[in-house]
Amino acid sequence: MVDPITDVSTNKNLSAMNYYAYRMMIRTHEKNAILKCRRLFQQFAVDMYVKVETERLAFIRFNQAKLRSEDYIHLRDAIHSDGDVQNIGRLTILPSSYIGSPRHMHEYAQDAMTYVRNYGTPDLFITFTCNPKWTEIERELEPGQKPQDRHDIIARVFQQKLKVMMDVLTKYRVFGDTRCYMYSVE
Repeated sequence: MVDPITDVSTNKNLSAMNYYAYRMMIRTHEKNAILKCRRLFQQFAVDMYVKVETERLAFIRFNQAKLRSEDYIHLRDAIHSDGDVQNIGRLTILPSSYIGSPRHMHEYAQDAMTYVRNYGTPDLFITFTCNPKWTEIERELEPGQKPQDRHDIIARVFQQKLKVMMDVLTKYRVFGDTRCYMYSVE
């Protein structure tokens, strides 16, 4: 990779995520044919995601020692208590930093319980949904494109509007002082 400001090589290795982010980037004076391919672009995006996740899982698998996976005593005990070791395949422990892993979900649940213990039960439960007809989305579409053709734009606009809504609720105190808040995007 090359730093665009200094033109100095920063890293000789390029991750799949960085490569595909570069391929999907919208540039003002360059045409990007991938972004105009509608359903083919959607399939390409899914394939990209699978490749990136495969790369992350391979890193976790081949770096188990560095990730201190052998320190999980309860897991080791479960292996020793199992009578038939032949039933166990290659054991890979997903860290809590891997989004969607059981450890990650458990950590989030523990955080939520800590918030409830310290601040009490939630006062509000707000659902915030995305509208594909938002002007910010329609303005960014190329002629002939529909919102369902550009999930990347929808996701970006949703994240920006969610951030604004959270600022309105917390900083501008629409419902009064905010002692604590949590949200989840699904």
